[in-house]
Amino acid sequence: MSTKIGISRSKLASPWVYFALVYALSWMFTIPAALSGVSLRESSTLMVIYALGGLGPAVSAILLTYLTQDREGRRDYWRRVVDLRRIPLKWYGVIFLTVPVITTLAALVDRLLGGQGLRLEAAARFLEQPLMVLPFAVFILLFGPLPEEIGWRGYALDRLQARWNALVSSLTLGTAWALWHLPQFFVMGTYQHNLGFGSLSFWMFMLEILVGSILHTWIYNNTGRSTLSAILFHFMGNFTGELFELSARAEFYSFVLTVVAAITVVMAWGPKTLTRQPTAGTTNRIAST
Repeated sequence: MSTKIGISRSKLASPWVYFALVYALSWMFTIPAALSGVSLRESSTLMVIYALGGLGPAVSAILLTYLTQDREGRRDYWRRVVDLRRIPLKWYGVIFLTVPVITTLAALVDRLLGGQGLRLEAAARFLEQPLMVLPFAVFILLFGPLPEEIGWRGYALDRLQARWNALVSSLTLGTAWALWHLPQFFVMGTYQHNLGFGSLSFWMFMLEILVGSILHTWIYNNTGRSTLSAILFHFMGNFTGELFELSARAEFYSFVLTVVAAITVVMAWGPKTLTRQPTAGTTNRIAST
């Protein structure tokens, strides 16, 4: 009986089971939202339905963690979400400054070449009402970074790295992460819908997720498998993008700079682990469950 349970747990722990469950739980909400033909701005009910779709990565990860892990494995899962001490101080600098630096450089390049660079209307509004920054930041955190990262990095990444090196795992996860967004391009009122399915902005968005996944893994592996580090890095990407709107040309420069950053990381830290030393205990326990 115990052998059968072990085999069952092993099969459930497969990253492919996780991805299938994420798509099923998320798309059962986002696809109907897309087919409704109604903008999210016009229906609070539709907004709730759409938001429920965003919980797919988190719900799938928590469910599979409790089905496949023992008590210590479950504790480890939650500890990595909340443990601030797991992240070395210098890596907080990487987490909080990487995206703002790339955004600033992209805007400067665009300005030097005669472009607009970036628009500061959103940032200016918060300068006028600084107390609104906190609820806005909480909203950004809860609708994207938190529910996504406790799944993508908090659950799936270890299981991929138990099979392949860090670079291949990053690209595999990045592909799954990018494809997960597809129905959002057909939901009126979303950022993705405004980009336009099949447009140049669409391809830049999808490829930037793929490339950005390498940076996420780099940070995750160098912070003791900290899910919190991935949440904060994802948050900084979304928060910076909301505050500082780049021109179309600056967006392209930002994409190029992100690609350069990812290539630099792979070359400097190595594709095997994206760290300069072995990541002790990263996947051994996961691989054996």
